[in-house]
Amino acid sequence: MKKIFRWFMVLVGICGLIAVRVIENHAFYDPFIGYFKETGLHNDLPEFDWSRLILHHVFRFMLNVAASAVIIHFMFLNKKWTVQAVALMLIFFAICLPVYLYCIATGFAAGEVFSFYMRRFVIQPLILLLIIPMFYYRKHIEE
Repeated sequence: MKKIFRWFMVLVGICGLIAVRVIENHAFYDPFIGYFKETGLHNDLPEFDWSRLILHHVFRFMLNVAASAVIIHFMFLNKKWTVQAVALMLIFFAICLPVYLYCIATGFAAGEVFSFYMRRFVIQPLILLLIIPMFYYRKHIEE
């Protein structure tokens, strides 16, 4: 595969991640965007619909995983690694989403900062920042 096409596809994946971030206020239901943007102590949680919140977080995660898989696949051209990356992201999401939902259910009793970062792990592909260096190292070791 030509190198230009590979890096073009990596750029497409990056643009996909950026697009998800840019449209977040219009495309995804998340009443906690404004909640966490406010500074200071918060007294009450915003009103929200649990099922809609979970559905939109899962949908956003799937969009992020698709774009991340494109990035991983075209960076390393290894289908097995792409599948492993998606599996790692699924495991990470399966751990973080329930923790974040628990934080919401308890009114952020674990702390707003902890809850804020759990939300970040749920809605943004931060695990990708760990997977790419890991695969680069793996590639270097296998060569």
